[in-house]
Amino acid sequence: MGSENVRIGRKRGLTDIDLRLLRVFAEIVQANGFSAAQASLGMTQATISAHMRHLEERLAVRLCERGRGGFYLTEEGRQVHSAILDLFGSIDRFQNVVLEAQGELSGDLSFGTVDAMLTNRALGLDRAVAQFAGLAPQVRLSIDIAAPQALSQGILNGRYQVVLMPAQQPLGQMHVVDLFEERQNLYCGQGHPLFPAAEASVTDAVLARQDFAGRTYMPQVPICGVDFNWRAVSAHMESTLLLVLSGAYIGFLPDHYAAPEVRSGRLRTLARDRITFFDTFQIVYPRKRPTRAADLLARAIIGCQRVQDA
Repeated sequence: MGSENVRIGRKRGLTDIDLRLLRVFAEIVQANGFSAAQASLGMTQATISAHMRHLEERLAVRLCERGRGGFYLTEEGRQVHSAILDLFGSIDRFQNVVLEAQGELSGDLSFGTVDAMLTNRALGLDRAVAQFAGLAPQVRLSIDIAAPQALSQGILNGRYQVVLMPAQQPLGQMHVVDLFEERQNLYCGQGHPLFPAAEASVTDAVLARQDFAGRTYMPQVPICGVDFNWRAVSAHMESTLLLVLSGAYIGFLPDHYAAPEVRSGRLRTLARDRITFFDTFQIVYPRKRPTRAADLLARAIIGCQRVQDA
């Protein structure tokens, strides 16, 4: 059989074989390597390698590099993987619509959120999940923790059906509900030079000289009037907490998330009265024809938050 008859997208559409191979590739990327994907795929590494060679032949592109140098995607591999997420998101939405048309509240529901939400008393996320599970016991709920940029992209391309995240750029095709404001304070760890310093000595100029742990999704511009010295970055609060606890950096954390470490004496709040800001958090789900499960989860999160605020 000539290559012109087997390449995806040339003279025919996707086949079941293509979809199976694409799912294998998606699982490999999720696991970050061939050997790591063996358990979830139920395949030997040799079988996975054969599937990947077959897929690359059908696509006529090199998707990833694997070997002693480790596993990483090529530029073409990143493009294909992004398209796979779009494709499978569309398939999942189709399957859920069919199930709903049959009167069943079942199927898969993918929920994305940033980390450090469980300690936020204004949210009550655990109660919302319990409420949803009680009302939709046949729905398989998948929860993914990701950076705000990934959540924004994921809700648009269908990877997630519901997301909880800090306010981002306008998402016109989405239903957006403001939930709460989260206070972000500046902290240093016990081993940092500012930890024992008198409050009056913690001036803006002093703060600007310290090594600062920022966030990958924030622009490197002055915050609260201070032009911080960005020396480390992270997309998640847990890794930011690690950097600050090391004593090598200062950084912003949600006040509820940092509170246990402050009480234990391992963190100190710096210039609390003037160096602080608030992030508005939103629940986001499709405006046009959201699945019943997505609508149910979104309403549960909104409702539990309102009960907490009441």
